[in-house]
Amino acid sequence: MTPVDPHSPLFLGLMSGTSADGIDAALVQFPAGGGCRFVHGHTHDWDPATRALLIALGQGAEPPSMDALGELDARVGIAFAAAANQLLDESGVDRSHVRAIGSHGQTIRHRPHATPAFTWQIGDANRIAELTGITTVADFRRRDVAAGGHGAPLMPAFHLAMLGSADEDRAVLNLGGIANLSLIAHDGGIRGFDTGPANALLDAWCQRHLGQPYDADGAFAASGRVDAVLLAKLQADPWFALPPPKSTGREQFHLHWVEAHFDGAAPTPADVQATLLELTAASVADALLAQLPQVRRLLVCGGGVRNPQLLHRLQARLPGVMIASSADHGLDPDYMEAMGFAWLARETLAGRPGNLPSVSGACGPRILGAIHPA
Repeated sequence: MTPVDPHSPLFLGLMSGTSADGIDAALVQFPAGGGCRFVHGHTHDWDPATRALLIALGQGAEPPSMDALGELDARVGIAFAAAANQLLDESGVDRSHVRAIGSHGQTIRHRPHATPAFTWQIGDANRIAELTGITTVADFRRRDVAAGGHGAPLMPAFHLAMLGSADEDRAVLNLGGIANLSLIAHDGGIRGFDTGPANALLDAWCQRHLGQPYDADGAFAASGRVDAVLLAKLQADPWFALPPPKSTGREQFHLHWVEAHFDGAAPTPADVQATLLELTAASVADALLAQLPQVRRLLVCGGGVRNPQLLHRLQARLPGVMIASSADHGLDPDYMEAMGFAWLARETLAGRPGNLPSVSGACGPRILGAIHPA
């Protein structure tokens, strides 16, 4: 744990993404001179039954009942509060020194192209405020959607504030369940969008065939060969050709989607894993070179940063780009998004917009989130 600066307020961020592999909690400070000071992090495991239901809902399954959905919303809020409380217990920080919690919630539906468009994150923030005793800001995405945007990705504003450089064009890649890019031009221009699947498909295929929650070090993928025919079919999905702004999730990219592209006999499980890894690398590289061709540095965060096989394939497709972990620039790659939602909570309380219309497609900047006082 990093010692706390007594002159800078503390903020706590909570994030559970598309993979639903745990609730990341990050305690941070934002010094007056700029930057983000990481104090402590904790990842809280989901109850297996709750996680299974969240993944199913994210892939389009219907909830068992309205009562079940209401109970799930409450349970997710309680789990988020438990993650925050455990982080504070581990850190030894007095909770009265925490200005606010920023909670992403858990996405169960994301329909930016519906009429009307909507996105839905559950995890009752009233429960978080009640169980932690800390003001909680939540429901960040829906205001942007109401303003005509996708409500995603939201991290580019944080990336710009923390990682922008006047000396070079650079990009930030989050390899979570879904991969997304923040493109930061040296002149301060910023764009961002999802590029397609990442850990959500890799983890799900590994779980099915190896009984393991993820492909440690990319070993499963490395044991197979890319099926060029299958890769071409997956890449031909019209979603990849959509121009930014764009966002996606499990409702678009799931194992049934993969299996629908098998032609007759399925490839070996290892070959499918290798092909899914190559799909992630190819979709990221293609999007990056198309949208920011002068990029020279790619900073990677999210769970995928610990997959050396995936990073190897990215480097092979981006030979002129220096690829490094966000840790090299002072931001822990495991807690980047949790830190980002702590920052968004700070922006909301300060009355500052948290979205970027150039990223989401919203008709203008908006203050994001609802405030739940302690």
